[in-house]
Amino acid sequence: MIKFGAEMDADSREPDLGMLVGQLGRALQEELFSRLAEQGHPQVQPRHGTVLAVLPATGARATELAQRSGQHKQIVGVIVDELERLGYVRREADPADRRAKLVVPTEAGLDEVDKARTILAQVEQRHRQELGSEVYQVFKTALEHITRSQRAWRQ
Repeated sequence: MIKFGAEMDADSREPDLGMLVGQLGRALQEELFSRLAEQGHPQVQPRHGTVLAVLPATGARATELAQRSGQHKQIVGVIVDELERLGYVRREADPADRRAKLVVPTEAGLDEVDKARTILAQVEQRHRQELGSEVYQVFKTALEHITRSQRAWRQ
């Protein structure tokens, strides 16, 4: 049997899924944004990652970014405004509809996304080595399933 940490006392309660996922998310963000700061992106914050993580190199409309990120359109608009002030994105006319605007990553935005993906790949590789490739793949597949299932709870 694989041991994943200290054995629990008889009096302690097993952490619930929400606590575990929340702690994992915060710990991932802490490492990611600390390392991004060390690599030249100290002004990028976790809220910015919700847009940058889903922004294609060719750009996208704010409504698409809201859909992809699961954030409300107004929240995405505020984040895009911040990213534009920081120099990570620019707004351009959409060639398919000149009335619409595309949010397009700048060179700094592309660099941040590339570095973030590299850092996250390194984090995953570290966990894969700690657990073993097979166990890690089972964990990740199960987590993906639970995430899809939870997103569909209202349907």
